[in-house]
Amino acid sequence: MREENMNLQSSWPKVLVRKWLNINSGRDKYHSDYRINAHFQRRKSCSDDGQYVVVSEELSEEWLVEKNSKTERPEFSQMPPPPIPNSNLRMFVGTWNVGGKSPDDQPNLKDWLRTKEPADIYVLGFQEIVPLNAGNVLGLEDCGPAARWLSLIRQALNEPQYYKPRESFSDLLFLEDDGEDLVSNFSWRKQQKHYCLAACKQMVGIFLCVWVRRDLLHHITSLQVSCVGRGIMGYLGNKGSISISLVVQQSTFCFVCSHLASGEKEGDAARRNWDVMEILRRTRFSQNHPHTILDHHNIIWLGDLNYRLASSSTGGDTNELFYMNDWQALLHKDELRIEQKAGRVFKGFQEGEIYFAPTYKYIANSDPYVVAPNDKRRTPAWCDRILWKGEGVEQIYYMRGESTFSDHRPVYSLFSVQLNAPEYPTQNSAKSAVEELLVCRSRSRSQGCIHTASGIKFH
Repeated sequence: MREENMNLQSSWPKVLVRKWLNINSGRDKYHSDYRINAHFQRRKSCSDDGQYVVVSEELSEEWLVEKNSKTERPEFSQMPPPPIPNSNLRMFVGTWNVGGKSPDDQPNLKDWLRTKEPADIYVLGFQEIVPLNAGNVLGLEDCGPAARWLSLIRQALNEPQYYKPRESFSDLLFLEDDGEDLVSNFSWRKQQKHYCLAACKQMVGIFLCVWVRRDLLHHITSLQVSCVGRGIMGYLGNKGSISISLVVQQSTFCFVCSHLASGEKEGDAARRNWDVMEILRRTRFSQNHPHTILDHHNIIWLGDLNYRLASSSTGGDTNELFYMNDWQALLHKDELRIEQKAGRVFKGFQEGEIYFAPTYKYIANSDPYVVAPNDKRRTPAWCDRILWKGEGVEQIYYMRGESTFSDHRPVYSLFSVQLNAPEYPTQNSAKSAVEELLVCRSRSRSQGCIHTASGIKFH
């Protein structure tokens, strides 16, 4: 035990130097599930170091896998998979600042993640999964809470769900004519979906994970991750973003989970705007395209954006409007909307209508806000937001959860996503490739030719 502590102490200065000098320490690495011969290849903990091990699917859900670039699936051919039967997918997006609390208290995730019908993809972003103290910001990364969050999410998503399916129009008329209760005549049906972790990444307290239906996993390609630190000195990870880029059937997606600069003083909104601009500038993916966030067809930006209520704006007294629960009047003071309307941030992004109460700041484990009369720095605000950009994305709803686990309320949205049609070789190009391959094989018998025609691979 003493030797282990000495190793940790000796490695701590190296970690500190790498963070302060902004030396890449595995920020493009991530963790994922993928099947190989009916097993999951996983690696324990969320750190960027360590060896791979192969364990059976039945073992601990805290085992994870890490890959440096694209997820490798040796059993898949190089040809694109068949098109997804329904190219209109349901995507659940959620963000939650958990206030540095570990999920040992077993927060109820079902109320947050459950929809009337299961989604196809779940994009979940967290902020402050660890306390933002000097040890966590400057030292070794505490990955225990991330593993526990993943275990809870996996359990919540993979439990059977019961829902009431839509009845036919004729059935509804029959029930109405008989004067029966429509609700009581719906039959509950069990629907079981299995979800895999496509990718997840942690940077200090920021944590982003993407879950997909298992039958969709082989449609997910070109997985890449990019982290941007915007905290201390503009580089450390107590503030900043994690971005995950992926392709689903020719449609490119970028999910950006960010925690922007805090504060309610004059000029703090400009600091948040600058954070967004730096995240857009510094986020880079290793492949040629899409190379930046804005290169993607569809972008979902979520997180604790920390925009507050502008005290200098007109529209009545802020505290009075708050106590009247006049959310629509208060939203006229929302810094994010003011800054976006002025063209200073999130140009081209959309956000749904907000009909829910401010999500910050609450007294821990209770429903009252932390607010005092004439204390402008304790004014509740909509800090937790979800925005999007892209023609293939349509928002179905935008809501908040009511968990009292932290001083923030979780926020979530359901989207309908229209995928681009897959591209396949034309009949003529495929015929030419086969003819070329046959000629090559014929020559190889006499000349030793080794060639693969036009990328078509035969087994």
